[in-house]
Amino acid sequence: MRKSHDPSDFPKDDVRSAIQTGIAQAEAQVVKKKDVSHKGKSKSRKRRVLYGLGSVAAIFVILLVSSSYSPALANSLSRIPFIGSVFGDSDLIGLRQAHEKGLTSEVGETQTINGISVTVDEILYDNNNITISYIIESEKDLGEFYFGAGADITINGELPMGGSSGYYGEDIQSSTTRTAIQGMDVSEEMPDEFELGLILHGEKGETWYFSTPIKQITDIKKIPVQHTQHVDGIDLTVTELSLSETGIGISFESSETAKDFELSRAGDIEFVVVDQNGNEITNHSGGVSGERMKDRLVFTSRKRHDPVDSSVTELTITPYLALPTDGGGVELGEDGKVRELEFKGDLLKPVEFESFKVEIPQ
Repeated sequence: MRKSHDPSDFPKDDVRSAIQTGIAQAEAQVVKKKDVSHKGKSKSRKRRVLYGLGSVAAIFVILLVSSSYSPALANSLSRIPFIGSVFGDSDLIGLRQAHEKGLTSEVGETQTINGISVTVDEILYDNNNITISYIIESEKDLGEFYFGAGADITINGELPMGGSSGYYGEDIQSSTTRTAIQGMDVSEEMPDEFELGLILHGEKGETWYFSTPIKQITDIKKIPVQHTQHVDGIDLTVTELSLSETGIGISFESSETAKDFELSRAGDIEFVVVDQNGNEITNHSGGVSGERMKDRLVFTSRKRHDPVDSSVTELTITPYLALPTDGGGVELGEDGKVRELEFKGDLLKPVEFESFKVEIPQ
């Protein structure tokens, strides 16, 4: 599935009007639900990890993603010859394969505000996961967290009320040029195809609006798991394993009795995945969304790994805690301000989960 959009044919005024109406309605709902929002935690690097609350119960985690530009924009970006393809040059095998096999939607729309040009390059819609690549050029130097935790999204003009989690990472080409990849998992059921809206906010109050139709890739294999463990006060349930040409997704829910998100461990769960021949499948993590329910902190997430080929018949999955090791971090609050987070990782105790196996139907 490869689509291209001619910016001259794009109905910007109608789309933006619809999106702005949806945002206004959604913001009223966000205000009512702020008391259940989860403040994110950094894993290790000070000022390299950022959590944002861009929509209802949404948490966007800043990760570093190596990326560049798309050849589709080579003409307009000829003055920057070192930029190639964002997905094609990514260190994520799944994104490279999606780009090479034509599974992405090419957009190529650019909007310029206050001398800052943002281009939505390609979009991949795999299962409930949406991945977007951006090209950003500015007439002046940009700050480190100029775009916060990336864009908010709308689905057919409305914010996803079930919330979403994910990551936004930038690769700085120069002081005025960067590329970015944003990935998000939407918790609610989504249609196979819909109009995706993107609302990106700048540090100085700028807002970029984009809208484009996207369609889910086919041949996604979903395997029910429902594996449950209770270890040292942490409840973990792996609900589903999904397989596609773009990667493996491990969906899970976790919780523990706690009041402080900075001292919780249930949101720090990752997985080691090994096939029947002992080959480890590279983990690319994924965002986590969490909320407080009475005296418990409850988290949901879908962790992503590299894709596997048809020779894989069984996977051994081992949960583990990826606890923060140093440095604290920063948080993007609901007021849009970045705040330092006190490091409390040295107070967290590791636990040992049991491995379990999932057979892959052939």
